[in-house]
Amino acid sequence: MPIIIENQSVELGDIKQLYPAAIVKTGYQDETTQVSLEWLDVESKGKVELVEFAIFLELKDGTKSSFSYPSREELFEKITAISNQINAIMK
Repeated sequence: MPIIIENQSVELGDIKQLYPAAIVKTGYQDETTQVSLEWLDVESKGKVELVEFAIFLELKDGTKSSFSYPSREELFEKITAISNQINAIMK
């Protein structure tokens, strides 16, 4: 049974990893990296520049996708929508 993330249909059994993260600048040119939301809240202490929030998806076949959001609130709305889909499948 598939779930929908944005406009992408994904079979639940094909998912290897699905997680949220913050994208921050590394300080080297325009390079960015992903960090956990917990790290952003606890460790960054305003020392990094936040670029955006994202949901990362990696499938068992190695395919990777990411979905970007400008705010934490929008990220959490999407996480809630995905969670609701997964919960409906698991019932």
